[in-house]
Formats: sequence, C-alpha cells, structure tokens
Amino acid sequence: MKNIFKSITRYFKGVKKEISRIRWTTPKDLLKYSITAVSFMIFLGAYFYVIDLLVSLIRSVA
Repeated sequence: MKNIFKSITRYFKGVKKEISRIRWTTPKDLLKYSITAVSFMIFLGAYFYVIDLLVSLIRSVA
C-alpha cells in the first residue's frame, strides 16, 4: 500500500516539473494571435459568402 502512495506522489511531482517547463504565452501575444485568428475567420467567411453568392447568381441566370 505504501508503494502505491509513493508512485502517486512521484507521478504528481513529475507533472509539476513538466508544467514548470511550459512556456506560457504572454497576454500581449495572446491578444495578437486572437485578433489574427478572428480576422482570418472573418476574411474566409466573407470570401466563401461571395463565392457562394456568385455561384448562385450564375445558376439563377443560366
């Protein structure tokens, strides 16, 4: 039983060690990446909307 608790303790010490190695994003970078991602999604949404609109206009004329 004691061996199980040692294993659990060793596991959580390893988890804590790995978490300390993570390079967390700064708030400034996070804002920059979020704005970039949202802008890209808006651009792609508008692009595909226009393509869809053009295709439906061509199909309605023909």
